[in-house]
Amino acid sequence: MWTALDDSLCQLGESPFWHPHERSLYWLDIPGRAVLRTRGEIGGKPTVERWSLPTEPGCMAPAARGGLVIALRDGIYRARKWGGALTVLAHVDHDARSMRFNDGKCDAQGRFWAGTLNEAKDRASGALYCLDARGGRAPQLTRMAEGVTTANGLAFAPDADALYWADTAAHCVSVWDWDAQANRLARPRVLRQFEAKPEGWSSASAQRYQGRPDGATVDAEGCYWVAMFEGGQLLRFSPLGEQLAALPVPVQCPTMPCFGGDDLRTLFVTTARRGRPADELEQRPASGQVIAMRAEVSGLPVRFFAE
Repeated sequence: MWTALDDSLCQLGESPFWHPHERSLYWLDIPGRAVLRTRGEIGGKPTVERWSLPTEPGCMAPAARGGLVIALRDGIYRARKWGGALTVLAHVDHDARSMRFNDGKCDAQGRFWAGTLNEAKDRASGALYCLDARGGRAPQLTRMAEGVTTANGLAFAPDADALYWADTAAHCVSVWDWDAQANRLARPRVLRQFEAKPEGWSSASAQRYQGRPDGATVDAEGCYWVAMFEGGQLLRFSPLGEQLAALPVPVQCPTMPCFGGDDLRTLFVTTARRGRPADELEQRPASGQVIAMRAEVSGLPVRFFAE
């Protein structure tokens, strides 16, 4: 049974992760330009802290030396502590008036990955970048993949031999063979192609729409979980693309799942309410909140940024 986290309301929640040292859930409100985190026991009455940012944050990850690495509209930044000064690690060469960072996270080697989106949605100009600052080296930003409109759904296989990446606008999730040590991607292929949104569809209509792939995670069994924006569900796939489960959620627009809690068996999902019809919000009041439930499988721990 899903429950909504008190005081977690956002316009567009994204990039959740469970911080094991703090026993805290972190997430973002992209248009609200804020980082949020819980303080206190999740199962009790946790409070939520909010930290305002200068531009829209697309994604973030905890850093091994404390603080966060955050992808803002024009680049990737480092904050040494909660609410601390933002120091640029790398700027990206795109027009920040119409392009911004979106979905991302760290891999097990401590590199930070982040994709970009084209807000005009008129061409597939988004790309996937990897930032490597390990061992005290100068941060190096490498373009790893391209050709998407809305970068999303990034996740890594537990054995570090496959990388998943989605284009929300294209309704498509792809998978690459990944040599994690050399950080090379090869043999891209479609994991799952979803049907496009029917013309004239709305959440009040009787037309079936599965939704489009948004944020994602991988569980301890190596299966890929993806939030289906406007589809009101999470889907779980095997590494071969076989659908194993469909999990309805009490919102129309789930945005990204993550596993948390001490045993990594609490499934947290961020959601959206910005731009949604009034009748939908009335019928689905959890829209925009973080929702949670116990899962039958455990997840993988969050990976920390190394430097």
